Amino acid sequence: MRETGEDRTARQAVAIAVTRLTLSNFRCYDFQRLDLDTRPVVLTGKNGAGKTNILEAVSLLAPGRGMRRAKAVDLARRDAGCDEDSGRAWGVAATVHTVGGPVDIGTGREETGRTGTRERRVVRIEGETARGQSVLADYVDVVWLLPQMDRLFLDGAIARRRFLDRLVFGFDPSHATRMNAYEHGLRERAKLLKSGHHDDRWLSGLEDQMATKAVAVAAARKDIGARLNILAMDGWGPFPGAQLTPTGLIEGWLEEHRALEVEDKFRRFLAEHRSLDAKMGGAKDGVHKSDLMVRHVPKDQPAEVCSTGEQKALLTGMVLANTKALALDRGRLPLLLLDEVGAHLDEDRRKALFEAISAMGAQAWMTGTDLAQFEPMMSNATFFNVENGTVDRVT
Repeated sequence: MRETGEDRTARQAVAIAVTRLTLSNFRCYDFQRLDLDTRPVVLTGKNGAGKTNILEAVSLLAPGRGMRRAKAVDLARRDAGCDEDSGRAWGVAATVHTVGGPVDIGTGREETGRTGTRERRVVRIEGETARGQSVLADYVDVVWLLPQMDRLFLDGAIARRRFLDRLVFGFDPSHATRMNAYEHGLRERAKLLKSGHHDDRWLSGLEDQMATKAVAVAAARKDIGARLNILAMDGWGPFPGAQLTPTGLIEGWLEEHRALEVEDKFRRFLAEHRSLDAKMGGAKDGVHKSDLMVRHVPKDQPAEVCSTGEQKALLTGMVLANTKALALDRGRLPLLLLDEVGAHLDEDRRKALFEAISAMGAQAWMTGTDLAQFEPMMSNATFFNVENGTVDRVT
């Protein structure tokens, strides 16, 4: 493919890279340390060996609940036969190559006793305890592609909405705060309506909060869709172009009206549907019911009618576009987590993916059961074999 100015700009971005990773009492690992350089990392081994657990640990170096969305209490290593929260500590520590140089980052759950402990996990930067996870966004961006995402175009709107919000969150961590505030207002309004004690002032206040946050959420989704389409619609070699369109009530109104007008329209909509919402619970419509529509550009058809291989190729191209967009926006290349990356990709597409990773200079963490699939990366990656919760470098 011909290199564009955006390609050159993205290639000049600083690649975030983990140069040391230490796991303590995490998932299947009692203690494990990996010493690395800035090259891609390949983890091979049988299913269930612990490869994905390592990728999950890396995902926790960015804000959020990681690529599996697991609760902090569920990440600690458990003794055989233990099926309850023991309150045990776990930790993930890393030295990360960042735009400003190497930074020591740690996150985990401290020893807090048995059941009923707090969900919140601790974050430390250079040994100092941070006020919250949001500080991680100053140092690390992470993009992932997981096997369960292969059904993104076939499953319900919830999965696609979550995928879209994760894209937005990568560019704007405050998006999660706005979405949480909207959902809090949604729950409180539903409780008030269900109780039958309709305090109009209190309901109006909640609906005002929901309207303000809903428009901000929808606008952010539309902005990211437009931004990614600039990079995604042309495709990446054998990865077809994709067109992303966030859809929904608020998103549609924003096509025709200014943001303040849409806020007023949604306030009226909520007020008019109070009786119905009291019976149904929740709210009839809003950004909690939005969706993401994706089209296969060369075929001009919806992604959901494409073949399994075409859907995987579309999704891979979208992840590559997101990676480049983050590099252009932040001046730094995110970490790429590609779990079982060879699934549903033929040999040509696997080779093209490896070439794209190498061209960008990103540190990609890739897993697979077949070492031979990664042969094109042999001279450009660090290889590890994972077996029974033990990680050994392949020389």
